Amino acid sequence: MTETYADIREAVARLCADFPGPYWQDKDRARAYPTEFVEALTKSGFLSVLIPEEFGGSGLPLSAAAAILEEIQRQGCNGGACHAQMYVMGTVLRHGSEAQKREWLPRVASGELRLQAFGVTEPTSGTDTLSLKTTAKRDGDAYVINGQKIWTSRAEHSDLMILLARTTPREEVAKRTDGLSVFIVDMREAVGNGLTIRPIETMMNHSTTEVFFDNLRVPAANLIGEEGQGFRYILSGMNAERLLIAAECVGDAKWFIEKASNYARERVLFGRPIGQNQGVQFPIARAYAQTRAADLLVAEGLRKYEAGENCGEEANIAKMLAAEASWAAGEACIQTHGGFGFAAEYDIERKFRETRLYQVAPISTNMILSYVAEHVLGLPRSY
Repeated sequence: MTETYADIREAVARLCADFPGPYWQDKDRARAYPTEFVEALTKSGFLSVLIPEEFGGSGLPLSAAAAILEEIQRQGCNGGACHAQMYVMGTVLRHGSEAQKREWLPRVASGELRLQAFGVTEPTSGTDTLSLKTTAKRDGDAYVINGQKIWTSRAEHSDLMILLARTTPREEVAKRTDGLSVFIVDMREAVGNGLTIRPIETMMNHSTTEVFFDNLRVPAANLIGEEGQGFRYILSGMNAERLLIAAECVGDAKWFIEKASNYARERVLFGRPIGQNQGVQFPIARAYAQTRAADLLVAEGLRKYEAGENCGEEANIAKMLAAEASWAAGEACIQTHGGFGFAAEYDIERKFRETRLYQVAPISTNMILSYVAEHVLGLPRSY
């Protein structure tokens, strides 16, 4: 990777400086959505970098989006409030019709609409996406949707949702990956007319919800691509999603490492900086080594993605290594700060909670290991 996007990173850092620790502490305490931060990112054009210029975006590659998200995390902010717009975008860009792109993308690029909600996971199926039970049945010029989704973050703060639902019963399809379809749901019209949103309180302020569909009518024109091919469309965007999440984790790790290193140099106990002790040095140094390795694999995954090559191995492993690096860096940072690491004013405990998520979502470490075992090492399928 020769493009580091230094100018973009500097611009993101300047924007983030307007949203220091107390801003995030207040949002975390109130479990409130960082509307001002998202609006600033939108106005600056950072959330529309992947949208082609003809639709009002910047038309930049995935590596630019990764640089933006990494820098947001590195500056101590939280891109979880808006990162979905980056990776959900690919479904529309790659598989949406020309009419759908012209209908939705310019308004997403301008900030008139937010595309932040991604309805895939269900309470009974979890990561077993092919077992989802939400149905969409054709009725004239609309589809009638019934079912439930969970862990649908930002549903209360999004205008549009990308929804995966079953249009053909599982027992009637030749291949288990067939029969699922993707829809654009205009949530402004849907809420109160068949769509109900219920917030879920979690250990971090992630604005996550469960959503219920009760005979919700969605125009047939909102079907993305071909009916029954939705799983393939969603799957095609997962490598991008994992690379972007990995970039965020790298940003988190760099924030933790810088915070820990600075404190270890400045904090004096028993007449010497605590950073002089190998027991303090080594965890930070090891986390740095892990972060460097993950960062390089993210770059390689982005290179292959943008070259149109299969980057499944790199995307999955990068996401796993980056999540582990950010967790190790967070652990080292808390341990270095001792009791102060648990004080909200230092932001460490908040970032610690936020980065822990990525060993579970959007795909768990065990699922990644299963992928590597089967598709990279050629071992028998485990599930």
